[in-house]
Amino acid sequence: MLQIKNISKKYATKYLVQSALDDVSLTLRDNEFVAILGPSGSGKTTLLNIIGGLDRYDSGDLIINGISTKKYKDRDWDSYRNHTIGFVFQSYNLIPHQSILSNVELALTISGISKKERKRLSTEALEKVGLGNQIHKKPNQLSGGQMQRVAIARALVNNPDILLADEPTGALDTETSILVMDLLKEIAKDRLVIMVTHNPELAEHYATRTVKLRDGKIIDDSDPYQENQQDVTKPEHKSMGKTSMSFLTALSLSLNNLKTKKARTILTAFAGSIGIIGIALILALSSGINNYIENVQKDTLSTYPISIERESIDMTSMMSTMMEHNRSNGITHDLDKIYSNNIVTGMFSTLSEEKKANDLGAFKEYIEREDSKINDYVSTIQYGYDLDLQIYSSDTTNGVTQLNPSKLFNRSGMSGMSGMSGMGGMSAQSMGMMSSNVFSEMLGNKELLESQYDVLAGRFPDEGAYNEVVLVVDKNNEISDFALYTMDFMNQEDFKNIQKSLAKGEDVKEPDQASFTYDEALNKTFKFVLNTDYYVYNKETGVWKDMREDKSFMTKLVDDSLELKIVGILKPNPEASASSINGAVGYTSALTEYIINKINNSDITKAQLADKETNVFTNMPFDMNGYMENITMAEINDFVKTLSEEEQQQFKVLSSTMTEDQIIATFGEQIRSAAGKETTYEDNIAQLGIVNLDQPSTINLYPINFEAKDAIAKIVEDYNTIQKDAGHEDMTISYTDLVGLMMSSITTIIDMISYVLIGFVAISLVVSSIMIGIITYISVLERTKEIGILRSIGASKRNISSIFNAETLIIGFTSGMLGIVISLLLLIPINAIIASLSGISKIAILPWGYAIVLVVISMILTLIAGLIPSKKAAKKDPVTALRSE
Repeated sequence: MLQIKNISKKYATKYLVQSALDDVSLTLRDNEFVAILGPSGSGKTTLLNIIGGLDRYDSGDLIINGISTKKYKDRDWDSYRNHTIGFVFQSYNLIPHQSILSNVELALTISGISKKERKRLSTEALEKVGLGNQIHKKPNQLSGGQMQRVAIARALVNNPDILLADEPTGALDTETSILVMDLLKEIAKDRLVIMVTHNPELAEHYATRTVKLRDGKIIDDSDPYQENQQDVTKPEHKSMGKTSMSFLTALSLSLNNLKTKKARTILTAFAGSIGIIGIALILALSSGINNYIENVQKDTLSTYPISIERESIDMTSMMSTMMEHNRSNGITHDLDKIYSNNIVTGMFSTLSEEKKANDLGAFKEYIEREDSKINDYVSTIQYGYDLDLQIYSSDTTNGVTQLNPSKLFNRSGMSGMSGMSGMGGMSAQSMGMMSSNVFSEMLGNKELLESQYDVLAGRFPDEGAYNEVVLVVDKNNEISDFALYTMDFMNQEDFKNIQKSLAKGEDVKEPDQASFTYDEALNKTFKFVLNTDYYVYNKETGVWKDMREDKSFMTKLVDDSLELKIVGILKPNPEASASSINGAVGYTSALTEYIINKINNSDITKAQLADKETNVFTNMPFDMNGYMENITMAEINDFVKTLSEEEQQQFKVLSSTMTEDQIIATFGEQIRSAAGKETTYEDNIAQLGIVNLDQPSTINLYPINFEAKDAIAKIVEDYNTIQKDAGHEDMTISYTDLVGLMMSSITTIIDMISYVLIGFVAISLVVSSIMIGIITYISVLERTKEIGILRSIGASKRNISSIFNAETLIIGFTSGMLGIVISLLLLIPINAIIASLSGISKIAILPWGYAIVLVVISMILTLIAGLIPSKKAAKKDPVTALRSE
């Protein structure tokens, strides 16, 4: 039961207060067809709007099923319109860009009904009004009568208790009006139908009750409802709840609306994308250049690592001291004589002071701890050891040929010729460069190597493969002839003959350029020998004999030794700014570790390490001072017995003319002389190649960039602080940073330029966002009637705001995506131009992370720009909005 009790409504203007309803009271049954009649201005539409919750009464009360609406909030009225009331308007009030099925579904959507259920109920409602076969048509494809039936289906789909019809036949012809009225009469059988009309004939023919209004008062009621006061309870004040239109629905409504204005939407999105395009291009260039600089830094630092040696000189401190010395203007003598300025000797003094021994074993242990976090800043760590690889040619047909360390110059007598004249301009420096090792250890970072080198044939060595090496060519696929001679690709005899001719002053004809196929290079093998393999133990004398002069022994040794195989041919990547492999052949750290472990486990190594006082090569002590001085004649006789008969006879002849004391003295002197030059335990260790893996001679730290280099310096500083605090000043680490501040400020400059440019371009982005806000405001004006329709079926102010916010988000997303796509297309010619000018390809690359952020920024800015228009839309009066065109 609907009760209208003493409701009054006045409309105030600046100069006039007009009473639309004046103390109106009316009680309506749950199911009847009530027609409200009256002339224009009588208040009938106002009464209908108040019953429908579109307008608010000034005083009185509207009671629905015993529930008072006096304290209703906006959300209660929204829920009331959505669940209790169904509206049928004279002008249909269908949303033109939605299908008739979507129009009917709207009320259910606002109610929070699932998509599947919405479609079922809406289809049934349309079938009831005879439009079940036209559900996908748009309103402009229907006749007036059909559109009014759609409006009735929309009003009925939520099964409301009350159906309100405002001049439902006002825009229809007579025949169609009869069809609509028959439908309303049928509906009134099971619910309350209230119709406002100016046609008394329709009211008398179809309505079961007629109420007449004039000047805001009821003047006649054909069938008033008489209340039994005893049965009437006091009205309750109960909340109606709230509607629940999802944001996805708001997006759908806005998207359909934007589809009807495709050209304007695309132009608006393009205008909004201009700022995004500018920022995206700047970020792509900035990011690309910074990536290029980072790669340059990484490549550069792979050539110039932070190198810490067992003995180092703090060059920074030394240079500072020397510069301070030179800048000193203090004069401590008279100007009457010539005085020395001790620059060189002062430098020597400073040099000796700054020289420092580093305990690399302790430092290695420290950086390998997980808490040092040095791995976060290095591309790789390379440990160097005092070890020369003994590498030979695999071909021993004409004897053994040692390839590393190279003896090309030594064998031909050229080692002393670097200072001779007549060498065709060959300096000692260039000779030294040719003498450098052809074989060098590669970095342990395969990813960095792959970025610096292209594989021409074969592959990179497998991880842990100690017997696999790579051949490195230059950008022209060339290798120096000296390296090819050293590796025995070219006949070493030809090289020696050239040197001999040069030494004699003869003209030397440059040989033809040699060439080798990739397959020939990949089939090349080498043999490597351990330093300890050269020595054989003599059980009789107890000494280890060097067998390198025994050709048959060396041939068998090389033939039986392990093989090194070339598995890949590398060429420097043209886009890499530096390359890290110094020689023509690169081997892995696994080979170094393998050789060290094999040497350390050899018999001669164990023998020497077991007795640090005795030289294994002479079976005599390292300290020969006083050796054999206390020997007795009996010991000498016992020793002589071990000699051959010829040697015993010689000793007898020699000793026949000497006293025992003379014999003892002479024997000791001869033994000490036979021991040769003074040799130390350390000399033997170096000769045998005995190395402790935990005690490297150098540690090379390869920073990933210059910021990481500073972080590594901080780690070294922390290590030194720990040692100082522990009282171990002598264990602190000193090193020289040769690359210093090189290129360290470039990325900062690039970033600052990028920020400035982004700042300028951002202005256009803000301007375009404001423009989108204006477009949104225009959309609000264009969709005012749609706002009224949505409010009439229960949409809340928040729902209306969400619809327009969704529209700005769609435009913002489209602008952002359009900007990113256009930017990516523009980067193609931009990169082509940069590549043609600088030779650097694909310098401008837009990271996907930046692209996503830019799209999000575009959406946020457009959303902010649309907040004011969307709030204005939400505040629109639904009655006023429904009257707009």
